[in-house]
Amino acid sequence: MKFKEKIIQFMAGRNGGDQLSTFLILISLSLTLLGQVLDQALLVAVGYVPLGVAVFRILSRNVEKRRLENYKFAIFLSPVYGRLHKLNSRMKAASEDAKVNKYVKCPQCKAVMRVPRGKGKIRVTCPKCQNKFQTKS
Repeated sequence: MKFKEKIIQFMAGRNGGDQLSTFLILISLSLTLLGQVLDQALLVAVGYVPLGVAVFRILSRNVEKRRLENYKFAIFLSPVYGRLHKLNSRMKAASEDAKVNKYVKCPQCKAVMRVPRGKGKIRVTCPKCQNKFQTKS
């Protein structure tokens, strides 16, 4: 039997990796690296605790309990994921918009206006104070 088949057979019926295990491994790595940089042996030792918990979860045969833990973790982090998704969407939209439009400020009232890119020198009228000024698009 090849090594890969032995690993597959060993992992059969076990929980395996999930979001919570990945998060614990990342926390462990972060704490260990931070402890190494700050030369704090206690922080390095504390960094191994989440790693032990992650390995326990990955090798656990109590799949239902581990799934419930991961489900609770996902519910706990869902607001964070939602905010990150919104932020990513906004940044992507702003990046796409920046290719087509340029934002200029009125020199008088500091209002921000959107003008089309690639038109050369244009004359802009501020919608707020009716000031007319020239700018490059």
